[in-house]
Amino acid sequence: MTLTPATMAAPAGTSGPVLFARYAYGPNRLGYCGPDDAVELFGEATRGGDDAGLRRLAAQFEGAFPYLQLIARANGIADPLDARVVEAYWLGNDLLRRVTPALLGDSLDLRFRRRLGTDGWRWLADKPNTGALPMHAFHVLDVFPRLGLLRGGSVNDVLHVMDSCRIRWGRVLERDGDFLVVSAVPLAVMGSKLAIVPPRVERIRGWRDGAGFINDVAPGDVISIHWDWACDRLDARRLASLRAWTAHELAIANTTV
Repeated sequence: MTLTPATMAAPAGTSGPVLFARYAYGPNRLGYCGPDDAVELFGEATRGGDDAGLRRLAAQFEGAFPYLQLIARANGIADPLDARVVEAYWLGNDLLRRVTPALLGDSLDLRFRRRLGTDGWRWLADKPNTGALPMHAFHVLDVFPRLGLLRGGSVNDVLHVMDSCRIRWGRVLERDGDFLVVSAVPLAVMGSKLAIVPPRVERIRGWRDGAGFINDVAPGDVISIHWDWACDRLDARRLASLRAWTAHELAIANTTV
């Protein structure tokens, strides 16, 4: 598969820490990852103010932050919360291509080998050599199913959690108070493989007491969604990138489903 989106830029005026928080808030508010301070995370992200505070919070996301550090290091970028690095992790971009299988393999070994049995580690260890790259879709589709855990404990409905946890895209149909009705693409099992299937209508949260991450959203806009929260409005480039990189990681996951 050819991954064509090559230009790497975050939305104008959006800092890397704010962009990170927009995507991290959904699971953080549910208690699944990161520090127990969702109120501060939300407040700083919606105000777009204190990057120092957001940096302190971001470093406590034990799942995501090591991937950011890895992407930054592989690209010679000093700041793991550089907006280009943050975009690479959540949505995918060309910075991922510079993370070699050896770099990703060493990182996975350090982070996960002791948490997996011999069979589980063997299954994960070869993923970098098959093309896996350190983005959120990889963690959701390949790492999470083996670990089988969120911070809160074991998960019974793994497919539902994988679908909710991956960054998915949806077209806005209407606004309903602090909620959006969207046509979003779900993850399903088709035969014995994971697949993106035709859109379904969902109701997701866009604001809390009028505050949120997207403003002036209109029917027809495409947004990114993490768990039950609207993260950002996607332009054509970032939508194409998210779709392409999701398909890339999905194909790799399906080699061992």
